[in-house]
Amino acid sequence: MINGIVSAPVRPVRRSLVTTVAAAALSVLTGSAALAQQPAKPAAQAPKGAAQPQRQAQPAQPPAAPQAQAPAPQMPQLIYSPWAKFCGKGQDPNAKQVCFTGKDARTEAGVPVVAAALIEPDGEPKKIFRITLPSPLQLQYGTRIIVDQQQPLSAPFFTCFSNGCMADYEGTPDLIDKLKKGQMLTIQAINLAGAAISFPLPLNEFAKANEGPPTDPKVFEEQQKKLQAELQKRAEEARKKLEAQQGGQPPK
Repeated sequence: MINGIVSAPVRPVRRSLVTTVAAAALSVLTGSAALAQQPAKPAAQAPKGAAQPQRQAQPAQPPAAPQAQAPAPQMPQLIYSPWAKFCGKGQDPNAKQVCFTGKDARTEAGVPVVAAALIEPDGEPKKIFRITLPSPLQLQYGTRIIVDQQQPLSAPFFTCFSNGCMADYEGTPDLIDKLKKGQMLTIQAINLAGAAISFPLPLNEFAKANEGPPTDPKVFEEQQKKLQAELQKRAEEARKKLEAQQGGQPPK
């Protein structure tokens, strides 16, 4: 199970969280760049006392957890997609172009785990840094992001869907500068067992992707095919190893 940070059984590779975020972003665009102005309607309202956007907290601490906190679960091996930039418009003829720079991570079995994307509507000063984490989670504790050893920022979840739950951070010039100069982004939340979970997301190549031209869809498709092939290979190796262990035989 993902929220316990344990690799799921071997299964077909699922859709990239980055492409899921992209589809959701472009599908709700209007001429006034509604994505940047109004977050999606919450699926479930966070209880009173949930973390507020951009509130600074003490460093090196996960989101506040229950007093009887469970031990941190084991982190599975993650496979990362490259940082990629995409631009597009909504269906409205007057819709403005929106670009986003995103990256995601999956388990070796191909299960989506975490994603982050900087969403930048053309001509709008307000930008959004959106993160997606695997559900189910304890929504009332919200999320936290840390760039390297910088001061953490916290934000509440605003919606959940089949692949996970989302939280938005204001894409301030300061945050974007840290993302461009940083080495590692750590994304934190609290799972149903009351344990703090942390997902590392490397930031190398973020600046290059964000400042460069949009990724060629054909190039991205080829990258996804290679990633899927690698995931399928690892999933098959894991399946054979599990079968060998269950049969009491060493894996070939």
